[in-house]
Amino acid sequence: MRQRIILIGLLFVALLLAGCGNQSAEESGSTDRCDMEDPPLYTEGVLTVATDRPAYPPWFKGNPKNYSGYEGDVANEIAKRLDLPIKWVVEPFNKSYAPGAKDFDFDINEITITPQRQKAVEFSKGYFDNAQGILVMKDNPAADAKSVSDLKDLTIGAQVGTTALDFVNETVKPVEDPKVYDTTNDAKSALESGQIDVFVTDLVTTVYLRDFEIKNSKVIGKYPRNEQFGILLEQNNELVGCVNEALTSMKEDGTLKKLQKKHLQQYLDVPTLEK
Repeated sequence: MRQRIILIGLLFVALLLAGCGNQSAEESGSTDRCDMEDPPLYTEGVLTVATDRPAYPPWFKGNPKNYSGYEGDVANEIAKRLDLPIKWVVEPFNKSYAPGAKDFDFDINEITITPQRQKAVEFSKGYFDNAQGILVMKDNPAADAKSVSDLKDLTIGAQVGTTALDFVNETVKPVEDPKVYDTTNDAKSALESGQIDVFVTDLVTTVYLRDFEIKNSKVIGKYPRNEQFGILLEQNNELVGCVNEALTSMKEDGTLKKLQKKHLQQYLDVPTLEK
C-alpha cells in the first residue's frame, strides 16, 4: 500500500513538472507572440522606425517626419494597428543587419531575409517578394543583353552587403570582379559616368531610377531569386510577434495588396532575363 502511494505521488509530481515544462516551452517561444496592448518598445509610447537616407521612392515618399510610399505606408499601418505614433530615425543599410543592440524598434528598408542575416538579427514575416533588376544605359553594349550569360563579360556594379551583389557573384559570375559601392547613389553615379556597364539592385528601384533619375537608361530585365523583404528587429526582440500579427492581418484584409497596387504596380512589368 505504501509503495502504491509513493508511485501515485511520483506520478503526480511528474505530471506537475510536465505541465511546468510545457509552460516554459511556450514562454521560450515568446518572440512568436506579443501583447498588442502593451508592446515592448525602445521608447515608451512611441514606435521608433528606422530606414536609410536618402530613402528612395516608391518605397518612401515625402519627408522623414511623415513618410508615405510602399514601405512608409506599411510602417504607418503597423503603427496604426498598434495604436502608436511613429518616430522615424536614420539607419544606414549596411549597419542595420550587423549584430548588437539597436536604437530603434524596427528597420524597414528593402532588407532581404537571408539565413546569414538571421544569425545576427530578427526578421518579421515577408511583406514583399523581390526580384533583382538589371539597369544599363541605352547607348552601352549592355543594352542588347538578353540573358544572364550575356552579362558575364560586362563591368557590373552593386551595393555592398546586398543580395544584388550575391546574385552577381553567385549567378552571373562575371569575368571581371564586380564594382562594389557603399550606396545606391554611388552606383548610380558610376553607371551614368560609364565606370560600370550594369547596375544591379532590387527591381522596383531600377525601374524608378530609369523613369525618374537616370536619363537614357534601360531596365533590360529582372531575375527572380525567391527573396522576400522583411522588417528587421534586434535579435530576440519580442516586438516581432506584434509586427507579424499586424502583417498577417494586413495580408488577410487585403491592405498589403492595396498598398502594393497603389505604389508598386507600375514598376513590376519587366521581362525576365533568360539564364
